[in-house]
Amino acid sequence: MSEADDQEEPETMDEPEEQEKPETMDEPEEQAEPQTMSEPVIQGADMKELIEYIAKSIVDAPDDVKVDEETDEEGLTTLKLQVADEDKGRVIGKQGRIAEAMRALLRVKAAKASVRVRLEIV
Repeated sequence: MSEADDQEEPETMDEPEEQEKPETMDEPEEQAEPQTMSEPVIQGADMKELIEYIAKSIVDAPDDVKVDEETDEEGLTTLKLQVADEDKGRVIGKQGRIAEAMRALLRVKAAKASVRVRLEIV
């Protein structure tokens, strides 16, 4: 046996590696349809439903959740959230964090609708 037989020949690359196909601008990507303002949107109802949905998701007695909406002459909308007495702690959260998170979400919705809103937990 010679030394040449003991050494392995390096593998040669006869076939070129397949390269990834670059994305082209020719193919349109699926995009969501833009929202149109032609549909009437009641922002107050959306905010009320948002608070009601969040509250019902975190309480033990979702049937006792009630959200009342009041608007004063200055245009300030007040949402009053009523829950069962044993669920008030869940809605408020530790150091008021859940209540503040709900208020933050309301501020975002109100800013988009150009209205003022306040959440009261009663």
